[in-house]
Amino acid sequence: MCHLPDMKDARLLVGLETSDDAGVYLLNEDIALIQTLDFFTPIVDDPYRFGQIAAANALSDVYAMGGRPLTALNIIAYPTKDGDLETLARILTGGADKVKEAGALIVGGHSIEDKEPKYGLSISGVVHPDRITRNSTARPGNRLVLTKPLGTGVVATAVKAKLAPPELQEQAAVQMATLNQAASVAMQEVGADACTDITGFGLLGHTYEMAKGSGVAIIIEAHRVPILPLTLEFAAMGLLPGGAHANRSYLGNAVSFDQDVPLSVQDLMFDPQTSGGLLIAVAAEKVTDLLERLRQQGVSAADIGRVEGGINPGTIHVEP
Repeated sequence: MCHLPDMKDARLLVGLETSDDAGVYLLNEDIALIQTLDFFTPIVDDPYRFGQIAAANALSDVYAMGGRPLTALNIIAYPTKDGDLETLARILTGGADKVKEAGALIVGGHSIEDKEPKYGLSISGVVHPDRITRNSTARPGNRLVLTKPLGTGVVATAVKAKLAPPELQEQAAVQMATLNQAASVAMQEVGADACTDITGFGLLGHTYEMAKGSGVAIIIEAHRVPILPLTLEFAAMGLLPGGAHANRSYLGNAVSFDQDVPLSVQDLMFDPQTSGGLLIAVAAEKVTDLLERLRQQGVSAADIGRVEGGINPGTIHVEP
């Protein structure tokens, strides 16, 4: 395994240690800089929608930290020698429109020639140093709230198999292109204790990072976890992306399942998500307020589990 050299500095408030969503660097007593980047190959056929999704995905890390995005740099790999610059323009327009929706600005970027298109952004944002929402500060007694249903990886696999109906493809695409901005504001208003966004490591992978970083055990209540339509049926058919198997293998004994949790439900929890929702750890007495604020903002959300301390820190158990 490759290990990066230690980066130690009194101003580095969030670094590599807890696998958090972004780095945070102290500028002054009132402002900390958030930095993150992400890019990937097309997840949908529509280039404009792909640009939107890639931008929403990159911006999500800033929202997970409780911050506000300010500027963005495009990251582009594209076969420009093939001459199809109209498709590239649509990708960039989709990204620009989503960044504008977030109240941020695209200020430049970099491109390279590549046979396989890739697009994403590097995002800079700000947060008050005292209001950073880390993934490593969940507390025993917290409830866990998840925004956005699971299953985008399974839907993408079903699309390749030509089994996903158009309405499901559209639902998944709209979900992936939706900013986590409103959810971030709501969690800040109620005073969440911890947060992470759910992306390539799936629900259980990112929950594990929260459990390990916080030194707690986490219980997921499977019947509460929201999932996209038809994805259980697709998972039962074996329509799983390779990343789901990789996530299960990586987590190993850190995750355990009650015998009554169906395999298809387990698979959805390992499913890698693109531009997934936020997983928010909040005091039990605040969870109703948080869910109501999210509902008022039109954000789909569910209370899916709890945080426990003392026994088996850094582990997850999934109940029916």
